Amino acid sequence: MAEYQNLFTQVQVEGPTSMGIELENARDNDERTLGPVHLHLLGRLGNAQLGPIYLGFFGLASVIFFTIGFTSIGWNYLVQVNYSPIQFVRQMFWLSVDPPAPSWGLHIPPLNQGGWWLFAGFFITVSILLWWVRMYRRARALGMGTHVCWAFAGAIWLYLVLGFFRPVLLGRWSEAVPFGIFSHLDWTTAFSLRYGNLFYNPFHMLSIAFLYGSVLLFAMHAATILAVSRFGGEREIEQIVDRGTASERAALFWRWTMGFNATMESIHRWAWWFAVLTCVTGGIGILLTGTVVDNWYLWSVKHGVAPSYPELWGPVIDPAAVQSAPAVAPAAH
Repeated sequence: MAEYQNLFTQVQVEGPTSMGIELENARDNDERTLGPVHLHLLGRLGNAQLGPIYLGFFGLASVIFFTIGFTSIGWNYLVQVNYSPIQFVRQMFWLSVDPPAPSWGLHIPPLNQGGWWLFAGFFITVSILLWWVRMYRRARALGMGTHVCWAFAGAIWLYLVLGFFRPVLLGRWSEAVPFGIFSHLDWTTAFSLRYGNLFYNPFHMLSIAFLYGSVLLFAMHAATILAVSRFGGEREIEQIVDRGTASERAALFWRWTMGFNATMESIHRWAWWFAVLTCVTGGIGILLTGTVVDNWYLWSVKHGVAPSYPELWGPVIDPAAVQSAPAVAPAAH
């Protein structure tokens, strides 16, 4: 008996070109562009067909805005290495476009003093929002639910908290994340140290729990479907209505090992919520940091979340409460 072939076998399924369903709006049908073509390498990962792609007004505008913002960051990187392509590649991880200094507040500084960060951030943010509109309109045009774009909105929420909402509440762009690889990692470390260890932030705890939970759920679901792909387990719609199929074997496995099983619908709903809440709770935790809570460790001790450390080197003092004393010149000998 021949088993159903999947992407881990030597067989690659390549069928006729599919242009998709006909949409009610004739313009939506006409604006499908770029392709379709069939690529063998894509077939190794999923469907071998590339295209047709619907870009439309919002998609085109998003690409233009993103290109302007992303290119401005790249040109700043080139200036920092004196237009040397070799140094550009060697120092890529250390290059950065930083936000304005705290003294500028929410004002617009000269380009070389943080203005480029505002310039790039504006165009990239507009690009992301336009792309969200495009995703929403495409889902509606296809008669789908809008679950994908609302999941994307969860990530946009975290992005806006880091680069816009929190800096505006604190009154200075300098609180935002720089555009750089190592510089943004340095920002994360300094952010946690400045506010008393972000691990004590309860919303950060929730975000990490949802993150690891997402990993577990996606791994469990993916492994289950792959384990029954020899019976056609990835054809989920058919499996729901057929009896004695891969779906029932998968459900029986989890009932045997855990006592209960998810359904073909509920597992995706769990995974959706866990993934979205990773960004939503993380954004809430970041937004409260520095605006409502100045030191998460002291906050957690006060509210019984964490025990206080032994005072081996004296009490833990909130850095925000320390007043800088005037420097005293040493006495002459």
